[in-house]
Amino acid sequence: MNVNQFNVQSLEVWLSTDSMMLTKFAIALLVSAQALRLAQKPSRCSTRLQSNAAPAEEIERRRNLAIISHPDAGKTTLTEKLLLYGDAIQQAGMVKARANGRSSTSDFLKMERERGISISSTCLTFEYGASRVNLMDTPGHADFSEDTYRTLSAADNAVMLVDGGKGLEPQTRKLFGVAQRSRLPVFTFVNKLDRPAMSPWEVLDEIAAEFGLETAVRTWPIGDGERFRGVLDVESDQVWIYERGARGDKASVTKIDYADEAAVAAAVGDEELVAQLAEDREMIAELTPALDDELLKTGAMTAVYFGSAMSDAGVEPFLDEFISLGSRPAPRTLRARKAEDERRQLAPTGDEFAGYVFKMQANLDPKHRDCMAYVRIVSGKFTKGMKVTHARTGRPLTLATAAMLFGSGKDTIQDAFPGDIIGLNNPAGGLFQIGDALHSGAAAVAFEPIPSFSPECFGYLRPSEVGASKKSFQKGVDQLLAEGAVQRLKQRGSGDGEDPLLAAVGELQFEVVVDRMQGEYGVACAIERVSYTIARWAQPELSPEDAWAVVDRARGEGALTGVFFAEDVFQRPVLLFRNQFTVDRLENDADLDLGLKPWALPPANAP
Repeated sequence: MNVNQFNVQSLEVWLSTDSMMLTKFAIALLVSAQALRLAQKPSRCSTRLQSNAAPAEEIERRRNLAIISHPDAGKTTLTEKLLLYGDAIQQAGMVKARANGRSSTSDFLKMERERGISISSTCLTFEYGASRVNLMDTPGHADFSEDTYRTLSAADNAVMLVDGGKGLEPQTRKLFGVAQRSRLPVFTFVNKLDRPAMSPWEVLDEIAAEFGLETAVRTWPIGDGERFRGVLDVESDQVWIYERGARGDKASVTKIDYADEAAVAAAVGDEELVAQLAEDREMIAELTPALDDELLKTGAMTAVYFGSAMSDAGVEPFLDEFISLGSRPAPRTLRARKAEDERRQLAPTGDEFAGYVFKMQANLDPKHRDCMAYVRIVSGKFTKGMKVTHARTGRPLTLATAAMLFGSGKDTIQDAFPGDIIGLNNPAGGLFQIGDALHSGAAAVAFEPIPSFSPECFGYLRPSEVGASKKSFQKGVDQLLAEGAVQRLKQRGSGDGEDPLLAAVGELQFEVVVDRMQGEYGVACAIERVSYTIARWAQPELSPEDAWAVVDRARGEGALTGVFFAEDVFQRPVLLFRNQFTVDRLENDADLDLGLKPWALPPANAP
């Protein structure tokens, strides 16, 4: 008889034999059956003992990169071609194999499409071979640098895109500095070789001279402008000759071993270019360093690729090498509780889930007026429905849903791993803030602050039409300002119903707010400028009451004439000035002890 089928009725039959031996045997068998059932039943507390560690193979296959450049260097074009070669889209702007059939591109805001510039960083996730790539396209315009800086904080690699005809430009230099300070591996793609371009050697010299980098050549252009034929893959010593396909489709490519000189000459079809290629090939071998993986990983060397994103030339070999050479998810530095404490690193292989918010985006789905918090997973495994702690407030949260992001599109996911970027719903734009940490373990987690810029433009946002919906206006202000590109201030002493005083890094940010308020919330608005150009937070480390006491004492001494007194969303004092001279005078006056700072982090409400 099967022990699992043994029951009380069976026992009664056996007992009726009046056999003492059988009785003892039956009781022993019944006890054994019950013990077996208990052994097979899962323990109620087993879930508490489960580790949230990510599998090593999932960490290994993640690649995470941010594309940086000066405006109009071709970031969006390169992004779309990387998606094309990753089979994430069939043609530019057409998402492949999505059930809802929505289109998605890296520039999805109306103003981006109208002006042909990137305004907001975009996250796009796709599979390439056995790897998962999390690609972030960043704005190039200086007015949106803060968004780019925040995105770089979530990246493990940077791709510096250079216009082959213009070389290094101001915003490229600025953003490279950020990537270098973060010690990110930098891959350089010299773009637009299908147009008249600088000598490749000039570009290499410029990178080496200005950034102090060694340059390892990985692909080399064959001609430029109308004579551009393709690239030499230095590693494989193959010539890749391209013929452009239909608009939006992949170009056809012919790969020829350089050793077959006759075939190379026939494919290039230009004796001068063939001779130049032979000379350049020898010079690359003699004058440029070989790729050093350690130098690349630490940001002391850059791998350089030449090509044309518009004509696909050089995109595929770059993507293949990035998968091979790019850094896997890297550890992140934890913020020290005290200045003297040693700063620790949190590794991707940790036993508990941890991540941080680096970006907000309102209205990915205009029909639902949503607000999405972009979270970079640093350690452990995310699982749908898991319980975490919101580190800044100490509040417990259940992450019921999370999304994989693809431009303006999003798909619900069940799990995610270090290196991934996931989207979490941010109700009314009020739960999460830039820099917030989430963790599943008992120990509190706080990451290093995300860089922030000091605003230089100020103005009141007001509806420009009589009878505008106050509800729509307020919702638009709350959600758009939660993104963090524009800060919300108010004059000290003014009521809660006052129109918001916006503080922005550049004028174009104001234009974006006005355009989106009209297009996404149906409220026509205008900005009424105020004549101040500099903002400083006074003693932001103190409580608002103590900080205002310091300001009021200086004001009582007559030291703050001509200053506009505002407060941020945490009621901390923000002083607005008309010129740098006044700021310098106050900063150099030790007796005032105003502790002026160009920006301030959200206060920590929890240890």
